[in-house]
Amino acid sequence: MRTSRSRTTAAAVLGAAALVASLAVAPTALAAPAPAQDTAVSGFTPSTYAGSSAEKAANQQFFEAVMKSALKKQAAQPGIQVVTVTYSTSRAPSFRSQIAQSTQIWNSSVSNVKLQEGTRGDFEYREGNDSRGSYASTDGRGHGYIFLDYRQNQQYNSTRVTAHETGHVLGLPDHYSGPCSELMSGGGPGPSCTNAYPNAQERQRVNSIWARGIATLKDRGELTKVR
Repeated sequence: MRTSRSRTTAAAVLGAAALVASLAVAPTALAAPAPAQDTAVSGFTPSTYAGSSAEKAANQQFFEAVMKSALKKQAAQPGIQVVTVTYSTSRAPSFRSQIAQSTQIWNSSVSNVKLQEGTRGDFEYREGNDSRGSYASTDGRGHGYIFLDYRQNQQYNSTRVTAHETGHVLGLPDHYSGPCSELMSGGGPGPSCTNAYPNAQERQRVNSIWARGIATLKDRGELTKVR
């Protein structure tokens, strides 16, 4: 849920590749107070939201890395239908409530992938200050995290921000021009939008890309390599 162009490393941009055809690193700072939902704060405006090819590439690579990580841990389970993606909240203590709500929202919305907190996470949440807001980041080497910015989470509904960024982990791109009912419209509709649930099209897309992703990696033999 960006307020400016996404941060990404050169490796993230140059190394990005589509897993399915249809289908940046920031320091953590803990000096700011814990976020409060729906509090108006100057500094972020809907008009500053802008997508970019680099952002799309980084988000797609993040999704691919998370999918491979999750599937590798379940490679020995034949007939896999639901993939469990694990995450860590140890570096985002102020947002544990919002992360738990986001997890509940996504787990009740989709059926082919499940989010679960764990010690060996496929990705992690981090918190801190960044003038560009919150984002999903990958280092280009199979690791990624969701960064939750304090100030943005004070202006925008914090659960919506968290669920939106988690949507990138599940494979959804930004669509800032969408309505409030569309979770991946992010901050486009403005701070008054508090919807934290994906709509029917977003739910269907996540189910579809995870089902196809499983089949694609199996066809490539990438799951058998880790047995």
